[in-house]
Order: sequence, then C-alpha cells, then structure tokens
Amino acid sequence: MSLRMLTLLLLFPTLVYGQVELDTTRGDKMLANYFELRTAELESNFLQGIETKEDWLAKRPQYVQQLQEMLGLSPMPKRTELNATVTGTAEHEEFIVENVHFQSRPGLYVTGNLYIPKERDEKLPAILYVCGHGRVKENGVSYGNKVNYHHHGSWFARNGYVCLTIDTLQLGEIEGIHHGTYSHGYFWWLNRGYTPAGVEAWNCIRALDYLQSRDEVDGERLGVTGRSGGGAYSWWIAALDQRIKVAVPVAGITDLRNHVVDGTVEGHCDCMFMVNTYQWDYPMVAALMAPRPLLISNTDNDRIFPLDGVYRTFLKTREVYRLLDAAEDVSLHITSGPHKDTQELRVHAFRWFNHYLKNDDALIHKPAEKFFEPEDLRVFKTQLPADEKNTEISHSFVPTAQSRTVPDNTQAMADLVEDVQSTLLDKAFRAWPKDPVDLNVRKVADAFAEDLVMTSYDFTSQEGIDLRMYLVHRKDLEKAEHAIVHVQGQDDWIEFLAFYQDAFGDRDVLKGEFFPDQVPDGLPDFEAYRQKMLKSDVINVMVSPRGVGRTIWDQSERKQVQHQRRFYLLGESLGGMQVWDVRRALQAIRTIDTAAGATIMIGGYDHSAALVMYASLFEDVTTIGMTRMAESDIESLPLFNVSRFFNVDQIVAAAASRQRVILNQIPADAFEFTRKTAEIQGWDKSRFIFLPDEAEE
Repeated sequence: MSLRMLTLLLLFPTLVYGQVELDTTRGDKMLANYFELRTAELESNFLQGIETKEDWLAKRPQYVQQLQEMLGLSPMPKRTELNATVTGTAEHEEFIVENVHFQSRPGLYVTGNLYIPKERDEKLPAILYVCGHGRVKENGVSYGNKVNYHHHGSWFARNGYVCLTIDTLQLGEIEGIHHGTYSHGYFWWLNRGYTPAGVEAWNCIRALDYLQSRDEVDGERLGVTGRSGGGAYSWWIAALDQRIKVAVPVAGITDLRNHVVDGTVEGHCDCMFMVNTYQWDYPMVAALMAPRPLLISNTDNDRIFPLDGVYRTFLKTREVYRLLDAAEDVSLHITSGPHKDTQELRVHAFRWFNHYLKNDDALIHKPAEKFFEPEDLRVFKTQLPADEKNTEISHSFVPTAQSRTVPDNTQAMADLVEDVQSTLLDKAFRAWPKDPVDLNVRKVADAFAEDLVMTSYDFTSQEGIDLRMYLVHRKDLEKAEHAIVHVQGQDDWIEFLAFYQDAFGDRDVLKGEFFPDQVPDGLPDFEAYRQKMLKSDVINVMVSPRGVGRTIWDQSERKQVQHQRRFYLLGESLGGMQVWDVRRALQAIRTIDTAAGATIMIGGYDHSAALVMYASLFEDVTTIGMTRMAESDIESLPLFNVSRFFNVDQIVAAAASRQRVILNQIPADAFEFTRKTAEIQGWDKSRFIFLPDEAEE
C-alpha cells in the first residue's frame, strides 16, 4: 500500500498505466455553458444601483480605488525621483526628438521619444502616446515599439503638440514580459495580484509627471492615445488619472462576452487585463473616463476587438455620459479594416484632439509619416542599465505579505484564523456564490462487489456545474463512524477507475466514464481491501472537482491555459472554484443518511492538497491530510491576491488550528511558521503530524 494513499487516509495504491484517451465532450459543454452563464451575470451587474448623476459621482471614487487595487496599485507606489535623462536627439525641419529614459520607480526604466515642435511661443498641449505590440529588433538589438509607432509622434509635433511616446514593458529596449500566463505558465501572478497592465498604468502616470515637468508643456492640456495594447493602456491611465483631459483609445477594449464566450482572450497577452477581483465587465473601465471627451475608435473587421463587443462597450459607456449630461463628448468611430494602424483611424483621432485641446476644427492636411531610422530613436546606445528591474518586475511590483508573529495564545490564534477567512473571502473567493443553489443531491446507481457497495451521487456545486462523487462501504453499513474523503486530481481519477473497474466490473455505476484501454498490471489485492472495509464502519468517498474526471475538458496545453485565463477574466480562478466544489461535496456528503453523522477526514495530493487546506478553513472536518503541499506561492494553487496578504505557511497554520493535520512528503525545513505555531499552541504529535521527505520510508 503506497505511503501517498496512506497519508490521504485511503487504501488506493499508486498504479502504473499507459496513455489514456479521454472523452472531453461532457466537460467541454459544461464549461462553455458555465462561461456563458457567468458572463451574462457580470454583464447584468453594470451600473447596478446607479440611477442618477449623484449615484455615479458618489461611487466613482470607490470604483477608482478598486481599479487601482486590481492593477496592483493599492497602495499607490511612492512617486520617487524620475531621474530623467536625455541620451541623444534626432531632428526634423519642423521638430526635434529627444531620446529619453526615466525611472517610474527605482530600477523600472521607461524608454521613450519626446517630440517637440521647433516653433512655439507658448506652452503647448501634450499627448502621451502609448504603443501597441510592434516589435522592432535588428541584430539582437531591441529598439522598442516606440520606433514602430513614431509616425504618430511626428504628426503631433508637426501640428503643435508635444508628444511623449513610451515603450511598453514587453518589446521595449529593455525586454520584459507581458505573456506570463499566456506563454510561460505564470499563473502565480494571480497569487501576487500582479498584471503587467499595472506596470503600464504606473508608467503612464509617471510619464504624465514627466510631461508636466517640461517647460514646453501646458500641464492642464494633456491627452492620451494608442492602439491595440496602447489602446488598453489609454483606458487604464484615463480611468485612473484626471490629468488626462481627452482620450482616444484605438482597438484597445472590448467586453467580457467577446473575451470569454467568443474566445478573443486567446489573442491577447496579460497586459490587456486587470486582476478582476471585483468582477467588472470592461465598460466599467471605459465609463471612468466620463465626462471627459472620449473617442472609442476601431476597425470593423478586427479579430481580437470584434465590432459587436466594441459597440456594446460604447453603448454602456454612453449611459454614464448621459447621466453626467455629457453625451456629446463620447463618440464611436468605426472604419473599415482589420486589426491594423490605418490612416482612417489616425485622422479622426487627430481631429478629436484638435477640437478638444486646441479648439481647432480645421481639416487635416499633413499625413502621419515616418522620418527616422530605428537607430535615430534608440535611447540606450551602448548597454542597458545594470540596475534594471524590468525583466523581473513581476516578482516585486506588488508588495507581498509581511512576516507575522507566531500566535502565542488562544486569542491570537483565533484572530489569525478570522483574518485569513475574511480576507480570503473578500480578495480571493469573491466569486463564490452569495446565494448557493440547492445541492440537489441525487443517487445515480449502486454497484456491488462481494459484500461491498459503491454508490454514485450527483450534486450541483453551482449553476451550470454538476459533479459526481462515489461512496464505497460494506453493504450492511447503516451509519458510518468515519467518512474518508479523497479529493482527486486527474491521475488519482484514472487510478480509481482502473481499480474499481477490476473490482466492481463494468456496472451501471461506471457506465459512461473514461477507462484505460486496458486495465493496468499490478492492481492491488482486492480481497485485502475488502477485508479491511468489512471490519470498519468507514465510508470512502472520491470527490472530483470541476475539470477533473468525468468533467474533464480539452486537455491540449493551449486550451488548458486559455480556459484558466477565462476564469481569471471573470474574476475567478479555476483553483478557487475547485475549492468551492470541495466545500459543496462535503456539504452533500452530510445529506446522505449513511454518512450524516460521520466524522469527516479529507486528504489531497499536490494541487489537491491545497484544495483540501482552503476548503477546511470554511467547512468543519476532523482531519486533513496534505501530501506534497507547495510552500512557495509561485508553485502553490493559483488564487487571486493571496500572497499580498498571507504566505502559504501562515494559511496552513490557520487551517491546522481548526482540525487534526497531517503534512507529508515535504522538505524538512518547510512550514516553519506552522511548526512553531504547533509547538507554542501545544498541539501534540497525534494532533499535528509532520512527515517530511526524510521520514518517507
């Protein structure tokens, strides 16, 4: 019998099995329906409770604070010295370009080009131009995407504006990362409450600081524009900073329906999205620009910003402008074309700025043209700064949990538990249903093997999510003393099916499930298992949360990533909703007569161990078993914002204070806070069982 399963308080050994082909039809349909339901719910929440101008003005500061938090900007970082440096210039007969860098925070460099008209007799309006993803890289040298978009800065300078065009974190001269979850599997960014959108928003805020420091600039006449990624960053800065008086985001926003239901999320990197703790649809971001002049600009055949979603966003945004008596100051501009920087888009943007920042409605005569080579606009001519933090900024941009004093009395322990529970509910698990639907526990079928019975039950975790659990016990058991619950990962599910297919045969209880093509060799001695069960008043329960077992969905790496990102956009995490599934399974077990009065012992392995820990914070159980539990937030279960407030060790201690705990197959020096808590609180060796790797044998 494997130590892994012993620690999980179950009797199922580890089996060796070959490649298994799984039918994902059920899971794919369930997931698509779930995303539709959740998207519709969030859509309906727009302007909930807002009916008057006064309502909006009263709540707007709260919305801004929420957005700051969702971008990792709460508390707002300190405005440190910019240390702005001009490293060179390029000249045109009508304007000069300064190649400049500044530090939005120490070591976080922003590279850009400042376009200044040569002829000026007064302070000029200024435009912050934020770039989309337009790589310009030659012979291993990244010139920044500012080079790709430099025709915009040239136009503004030729028409009486100062324009600062800044590089983004990714594709800048110092190449950071936007594709953390998209390409690198960095779902730990959720734990940190980190998104590169926050870096871009902060860099924009500091770029406005820099513009206002320049003698050439009228700091009261500032506008922002950009396309694609730059369109998104235009939204962030316009929503957060009232210094922006006019905004023209181009191909930079659409709604959740496009992203989640229609799948445009699969064409976007992480810089486009906030950590959606407060479960917004994107028209809320747009509405925070009101009542300042706003032109939403897009093409009609943009595959990643589809027209229908852009139009819905405009209609909802216009509702807020109408509340504020400013409907004439928001407009939608649609022109023909794909996701591309077209001249038609530029002309309307230029006219919009001229009207609102210069009171000028003259026709546009000068086109936006490119005049420079990449080397002309390069900021760092020799080497990149040794103290740069751009490439690793995701590790430090959002502050993480502070160390805590180990609870040294009963009240201190209770305070920690209450803090963990309330904070997690507010910041990590806000998407849990406030009014859960009925569990609707229903018996599906029985299967018999000798004197044992296995019964399957279906239950409803939340609207659109129906799950199944399996209970095994001796046939004549009427009231169990203990229910031993195993939270399954996918490997556990395959092992379970292989063992019980051999033990119970292909009976009704297992019809329609997924089996290996052949039963693995080395199955355990069923007779030994049967004898063990016949001598105990125990029920073994197998629980599979959504996405595991019979509800498994498309297992391709791409779909696994993009489905997790869909949860993320909806203000959820897959792990967080699986914790909810475990909670609901425990509640369902208590409704079954045979298990109603039983003590509940629950275990999980690796990813499932974390599900067990978090569920035990909100459900009463007697014992939790956690094997190979990850201590680092980078390796831990991805949940919104957790490590902003607690490290994993502190949460384990809170969970351990509520029930008997077994920690197994972890480094001997891991979970020091929990081990010290156990010592100070006087938990004896049967109450707190710590089995590090060295003790595995």
